[in-house]
Amino acid sequence: MSGHAGAADQKGLMDATYALHRHFYDLTRKFYLLGRDRLIRELAPPPGGTVLEVGCGTARNLIVAAKRWPNARFHGFDISEAMLDTARKSVAKHGLSDKITLAQGDAGAFDVSTLFGLNQVDRVFMSYTLSMIPPWKEAIALGAKALAPGGSLHIVDFGQYERLPGFAKRFHFKELNAFHVYPRADLRAVVEAIAAEQGLTASFRPALRGYTWSAGLTRPA
Repeated sequence: MSGHAGAADQKGLMDATYALHRHFYDLTRKFYLLGRDRLIRELAPPPGGTVLEVGCGTARNLIVAAKRWPNARFHGFDISEAMLDTARKSVAKHGLSDKITLAQGDAGAFDVSTLFGLNQVDRVFMSYTLSMIPPWKEAIALGAKALAPGGSLHIVDFGQYERLPGFAKRFHFKELNAFHVYPRADLRAVVEAIAAEQGLTASFRPALRGYTWSAGLTRPA
């Protein structure tokens, strides 16, 4: 899908960046993508519910979530076909092809009906993806819009290291930027603004001295 300026360029950039790196992405990321499993534990989808991951990458999170919440159905999309190729193989290897549906899509202009034939979803989550996609504000708004009554959106990403030494932030952010990762300093403000626009309840929680930020949106039942 392409729904915003630069979507094709972003797809090409991600494909080029991860054409090789996708093969050892999960091994390297587990050491510093902290908070992902906590997010999955907190999803708690209703029995028979639907869960969507925006920017699913290699499907690592979807696989963990599908095993933890076996009564739900999972969907994920990514702009990178290179990542999706790895994701499809991994899902099949774990015997979860009947529980996890994958698609290629643009986080800045997605529609769950077009991608998956769904009218709405019970849970949406975004794990260390907003720092990688230029239309990250649009992605949050669209994810929130897709929520069913009583549904919730869950976010975890890099924070601003606000209670860590300045050199740690400078060093790590330089490393992240080299992989086109840009932690979003105004994440809380954006989430709260979207909550106000859509009549949702917002939450925000820093952890590990600001290394990670978690945020959420909940639609009234």
